[in-house]
Amino acid sequence: MPGVSAPVIKAPVVKLVQRTTEPAGVQTLRSTAAAVIAYSLAVALLPQPAPLTAPLTALLVVQVTLYATLTTGIRRVNSVVVGVLIAIGFSALVELSWWSLGLTIFTSLLIGRLVRVDEFVPEVAISAMLVLGVSQVADTAWERVWETLIGAVVGLLFNLVFAPPVWVRSAGSSIVGLADRMGDMLRGMGQEVAGNIPVSRAAARLHEARRLDHDIVEVDASLRQAEESLTLNPRVRQGLLYRVVLRTGLDTLEICAVVVRVLSRTLTDLAKARTEEELFPADVAAPLRQLFGHLADAVESFAELVTTPLAADGEAAEDRLAEALTRSRASRDLVADLLLEDVQEHPRQWQLHGALLAEVDRVLAELDTDERAKRLGEELDRRSAEVHDRRPRLSALRRRLGRRAA
Repeated sequence: MPGVSAPVIKAPVVKLVQRTTEPAGVQTLRSTAAAVIAYSLAVALLPQPAPLTAPLTALLVVQVTLYATLTTGIRRVNSVVVGVLIAIGFSALVELSWWSLGLTIFTSLLIGRLVRVDEFVPEVAISAMLVLGVSQVADTAWERVWETLIGAVVGLLFNLVFAPPVWVRSAGSSIVGLADRMGDMLRGMGQEVAGNIPVSRAAARLHEARRLDHDIVEVDASLRQAEESLTLNPRVRQGLLYRVVLRTGLDTLEICAVVVRVLSRTLTDLAKARTEEELFPADVAAPLRQLFGHLADAVESFAELVTTPLAADGEAAEDRLAEALTRSRASRDLVADLLLEDVQEHPRQWQLHGALLAEVDRVLAELDTDERAKRLGEELDRRSAEVHDRRPRLSALRRRLGRRAA
């Protein structure tokens, strides 16, 4: 959990813990336990011999995050109740036949979309069919409603009593992994600025940069799960702060990934134009290699900063980022002067030199600590205002409780 330092653990134990705390593993254990509890409770409370709807509902209600459990439980109960009511209405008007069954399914799917149960639209039709196919429709309908309520309540209480894990650490690891890939890519570019570079090698680096888009999609999915795990979770304080820090951090890295791709394109165009000569003169290549290395350090330090939970470690990460940015700016200015001299002697492709410097400036601007602090404050204010506008009474209650605690 953020804010708590982890003890030193041996590598095999770490791997075992990582395997048992993956979303799939946690979901399997939690869903199984909730389904068994729901079935046992339904057997004790209801006369039906095999109330399987209760464990089925609990199985589907218990999700990885508490927020998903609450929203899913409400939609699932709503879908079952609507399906049961449709079955009661049709059973009172017509007997079960092929055309009445088809009409029931059509009506259930249509009404399911109107009541906005989202992914549980088929559950409306399933509930209606299961109830419509028995002889004692009224009794079975209400028993199915009670089973569904028992399963939903068990699923909700299960996640309230045994709060689901917070996926901030896994999201942070994915952000750090993305930054590491970008850092390796920048260092690779730096190694290729000296000498004559084949166009095929420069193009391969460009294709590698384009694959960053897929990596960002995966990181975004991990971050969305972390954001859900922080919402309404009783184990987390300052959940909004965690969400904003990680989300704005990923937004910055996403922009940097785009710039890295454009930077790869610029180097590829230079390689195409200079097939018979060096990509850059020797006096420019050396500081340019250093510049790419400093940029890689800055990107990695930025990811470390936004994923560091402890204040002391956060200050150290911020210092490393500031140092990397300072070195990057100094190298950038040196490279700019050398490129200007080179352009005056060899004016061909001067616009690509300017594009390279502009792309470096964009990365430095995105990673700037002062600008990040400004954007972070603006995003916190915006989200806090949204929460206040949606739930003004809840916000007022939180402020009163905060004043009393102080």
